[in-house]
Amino acid sequence: MKVLVINCGSSSLKFRLIETENETVIVKGLFERIGGEGGHFVYNPTSGEKYEKDIFIKDHYEAVNILVSALTDPETGVVKSLDEIDAVGHRIVHGGDKFSHAVVLDDAAIKEIEKCADLAPIHNPVNLLGIRACMKYMPDTIMVGAFDTSFHQTMPEEAYLYGIPYEYYKNERIRRYGFHGMSHEYVAHETAKLLNRPIEETKIVTCHIGNGTSITAVKGGKSVDTSMGFTPLAGVLMGTRSGGIDPEIVKYIAKQENKSVQEVMDILNNKSGLYGLSDYLSSDVRDLTAEYVKGNENAKRALNRLAYAITKYIGSYFAVMGGIDAITFTAGVGENSWLVRKLICERLGGFGITFDEKANDEVRGTATISGPDSKVKVFVVPTDEEMSIARQVVQAVTASKK
Repeated sequence: MKVLVINCGSSSLKFRLIETENETVIVKGLFERIGGEGGHFVYNPTSGEKYEKDIFIKDHYEAVNILVSALTDPETGVVKSLDEIDAVGHRIVHGGDKFSHAVVLDDAAIKEIEKCADLAPIHNPVNLLGIRACMKYMPDTIMVGAFDTSFHQTMPEEAYLYGIPYEYYKNERIRRYGFHGMSHEYVAHETAKLLNRPIEETKIVTCHIGNGTSITAVKGGKSVDTSMGFTPLAGVLMGTRSGGIDPEIVKYIAKQENKSVQEVMDILNNKSGLYGLSDYLSSDVRDLTAEYVKGNENAKRALNRLAYAITKYIGSYFAVMGGIDAITFTAGVGENSWLVRKLICERLGGFGITFDEKANDEVRGTATISGPDSKVKVFVVPTDEEMSIARQVVQAVTASKK
C-alpha cells in the first residue's frame, strides 16, 4: 500500500510518501512559511535528485496542489497517477476522547474533529485545512485521520482524571489527554523488538525529549500513564514551558505583577522551562550543554532540574507498572544529548540500572546505553512519527473493508 502522510502546521506542510509493505520512503519534503514571505518548497525523492525552490505559497490548498503536481510530474514524479496512492494519512493533534485509533475520515468523523478544535485551537483547524485541501485535489483517495492523543486513550480512569469536580470531566471534557502519542507508540514497538519480546509482555518507559517533552508508561504495548495532561503545558519542564506547577502561582503572579491570566500563561508557555530557569540564557539544550561543561551555573541549574523532573516520572512509573523492562530515549534531545541522558541515568542507579558512558557518548541512531549487567535496559531509538501514521493508516483502511 502506498500511503501519503501529511502533517500540517500553521505555516508549514510536511509530507512523506511511504510504501508500507516494506516501509520504504519514496519521497519526502515540506513547504515552509505558507502564506507569508520567504516561502520554500523541498521535494526529496529517495531515488532521484532533491529539488528546492523559494516560492510564494498562498495557502495550504496551493501547497497540496503543488505537491500533487510534483508527485505526478513526468520529470520529478514518483507515481504515474494519483490512483497509485492508496490513502492519505493526516496527523491530527487532538481527538479528544472520541478517537482511540486512526479512522477513515467521513463527514461524521470530520464533525467530531471540529468539536475538538476548542481543545487544540492552534492545531486542529489547520489539520482540518490539510484534510480539505487533499480532498479537493485527491477526491478519489481514502483519507485517514491519525491522532496524537489516541495512543493515550488506553489510560485507566485513575490516571486521566483530575482531582476537580467530576462534572467538569462530564460536561467540559477536562481530563489528562497526553500528546506525542505517535512517537511513543512507534518507539515502544521498536523497543520491544530490541528486547526480542512480544510487546504484550513488556513494560517500557518512553522518553520523548525535545523542545516539548513527555514521558509515558507503556505496559503491554498500551499507554497507562503519561506526563502531559489536558494541554502540552503539563508534565516536566521543557524548552520554554514550565511543566506542572501549583495552579495558585498563576493567580499570585497576576496579582503581584498586575498581569492578566493570559499574560501569565504566555510566561508559562514561552518564557519558562529551560529558558526561564537558565535566566534566559537559552531554551536550546545544545547551547546549555556547551555552557554546562564550562561550569555555567545557569545552564547547570536548568539541565539538572530537567533531569530531576524526568527521573521522578520514570521512578513513579516503576510503581505504576510494577517494574520496568526498558527505558528508551527519543526525539531531538533524547536522541542527541549525551549530557541529558547521562544526568538522568546517573540518578537511576537505585533501580539497578548501570550506565555505559562510552556507548552513550558514541550514540548514532539506535543504540544500547545500559551496561551488560543492568537490571533495566536503556536504549536510544530515533522516532518516526510519519511511519507510525502510515502503519495506522493501513490498519484503519483494512478495518474499514471488513
